[in-house]
Amino acid sequence: QVQLIESGGGLVQAGDSLRLSCAASGRTFGFYTMAWFRQAPGKEREFVAAISWDGTTTYDADSAKGRFTISRDNAKNTVYLQMNSLKPEDTAVYYCAARREVRATMTWTDYAYWGQGTQVTVSS
Repeated sequence: QVQLIESGGGLVQAGDSLRLSCAASGRTFGFYTMAWFRQAPGKEREFVAAISWDGTTTYDADSAKGRFTISRDNAKNTVYLQMNSLKPEDTAVYYCAARREVRATMTWTDYAYWGQGTQVTVSS
């Protein structure tokens, strides 16, 4: 089992950058595929990005391509989401998620472990 704690959210202006972090407990972090999802008020949870257990493969939503970068440091049990050129439509609660499978997916119900979320608000 793994516990996840996100940090790094905040209020920024359009065009700014933020880096979200997700710290995981446990000694088996390297066995987990990790992902970021987000949920805006009144909307469904949306896939943002995922990364394989060894960090060699990443997957990005169309909305994230060219602006967001997911990465991980298994030595620090941490996964990151670097977000550049933020837009007001990126405003949401961002969640870190984990699944103990080799294959990453874009479906939130495939992930068994979740953090509490961190709020990102982008003003225009």
